Amino acid sequence: MKNEAAKFRKIIHVDMDAFYASVEQRDFPELRGKPVVVGGSPDGRGGVVATASYEARTYGIRSAMSSKKAQQLCPYAIFVYPRFSAYKEVSKQIREIFSRYTDLIEPLSLDEAYLDVTHDKLNIGSAITIAEEIKKAIKDELNLTASAGVSINKFVAKIASDMNKPDGLTFIGPSKIEKFMEKLPVEKFHGVGKVTAERMKMQHIRKGSDLKKLSEERLTLLFGKSGKFFYNIVRGIDNRPVKPDREIKSVSSEDTFGYDLDKGSELSERLLQITQSAFKRVKQYQLYGRTLTLKIKFADFKQITRSVSFEQAITDEEEAYKAAQTLLENADFDGKLVRLIGVGFSNFHEPKSRGKIDEQRLLF
Repeated sequence: MKNEAAKFRKIIHVDMDAFYASVEQRDFPELRGKPVVVGGSPDGRGGVVATASYEARTYGIRSAMSSKKAQQLCPYAIFVYPRFSAYKEVSKQIREIFSRYTDLIEPLSLDEAYLDVTHDKLNIGSAITIAEEIKKAIKDELNLTASAGVSINKFVAKIASDMNKPDGLTFIGPSKIEKFMEKLPVEKFHGVGKVTAERMKMQHIRKGSDLKKLSEERLTLLFGKSGKFFYNIVRGIDNRPVKPDREIKSVSSEDTFGYDLDKGSELSERLLQITQSAFKRVKQYQLYGRTLTLKIKFADFKQITRSVSFEQAITDEEEAYKAAQTLLENADFDGKLVRLIGVGFSNFHEPKSRGKIDEQRLLF
């Protein structure tokens, strides 16, 4: 019965097109039509691309690439520091549009979400029509574009939304799913990263059709718990419901320095700034944790974490900094320099609200 119920779901995955960059180009007309890179500065060492406009992508610039590499690919790229408050406000406006059609909205970030419109508020009935109306409302009201994927489950809808970007709409119906999955390269399967894709190719698994030839037992032997997921998904089986509430497990902030720091006053100053940033998010969500975690990444990229827990929740910023500073002082640096530190709060005590995961929170 569970599989049968899932067959009749109507799922939409909406993904905004180059969201941060598009908001910048909308708000600042002088950036329109130009290669815009939203992220850290290419000066120094730690800048990373959050997103790039489609004009910048033609040069090969992609998310998560170092800003320095992006500048090498396109010397004329315009680098813009992220304005998360602006993106969050636009994201709220997008969610308001979604809520006209359904309350079953599962945000994945500021710029994408799953919607279950099996029983839509306006009794439209057609998920394709709803997706068209949502895209039109986003364009007319917010002067932005979105791409949407429509199918009977989350996995296929997410793949579909990426097929005709930007401003695309792709429907993959029940009768087409298995054939579609058979032709799909394994690296296009969401959840298959570079390492897993290489492991699959070593087993001569290059497309869904190759994956489909293996038994569930064989896939589990090769890929552990993920094996069962791969076995089901290549057959178009994904019974995960759209979950409107995604409980926040931790809130944190981190920073990569422009140059390596030793254990001294400057590092303590940076720790104060990072703790203040993390605590600001704690106050925003009204989630006060009993556990504080310090993350340290050294110049050789080795990483350690140290945590301390209290009987009561940490509700004071100064108290949080003292705890973080104590962890820093007691950490064994072994003579190494530091390239990154982060501070996180978890083990929340009597949370006053539940929040949505967004791009402002960096999880350890």
